[in-house]
Amino acid sequence: MDATSWNERYTGSDLVWPTSANRWVVSELEGHFPGDALDLGCGEGRNAMWLAEQGWRVTAVDFAQNALARAREQAASTLSAEDAERITWTQGDVLTFEMPSSAYDLVLSTYVHLEDYERREMLRNCVRALRPGGTLLVVGHDSTNLADGIGGPQQASILFTGADIEKDLQDHLGSGALQLERSGRAAREVATEEGIVVAWDALFRARRRAESASGFAFGS
Repeated sequence: MDATSWNERYTGSDLVWPTSANRWVVSELEGHFPGDALDLGCGEGRNAMWLAEQGWRVTAVDFAQNALARAREQAASTLSAEDAERITWTQGDVLTFEMPSSAYDLVLSTYVHLEDYERREMLRNCVRALRPGGTLLVVGHDSTNLADGIGGPQQASILFTGADIEKDLQDHLGSGALQLERSGRAAREVATEEGIVVAWDALFRARRRAESASGFAFGS
């Protein structure tokens, strides 16, 4: 879906996404020392707001202006003034948004689904944007969810696995510039009228090594 389609989706009276932060964002990042975070494809801002409550300074990016408007409203009504001020809401396309080099302690991509060549370029830009010691966390609908799970995009070409992300970033991982911390799929329980069913998500977490700032060319 393009920005126009997503803007239309955000015109209804109901929120598109839950108000609570994504469970994997919480489980993977809770307790981390806060710093500067980049939230790509932030939608209505649930993860950005949770990060701000944990003390992170967040740049939250989405190409749908209506989503950002909702996010600002949610932040103003639910966060303390101090927490709300930690978030900078930014309209931008994840494919063209200029990520400054070595600027973030966390880069987060949740359910951003692109064609593989687009995803690869975005993720390499994400790595360049990490400070030494910074974390890259990618969450999405796993490719196996089409056959084994429920919900999510039904277009196989934009789904991915942890192994796909490893392949996208193989130069960084192979050189030791990135240290792999988690890669695989995780079961997410979903409540339906028929009961609890399982959706399968892909999770990838890696950390930029401190020595990689001088030991690896992130422009490659």
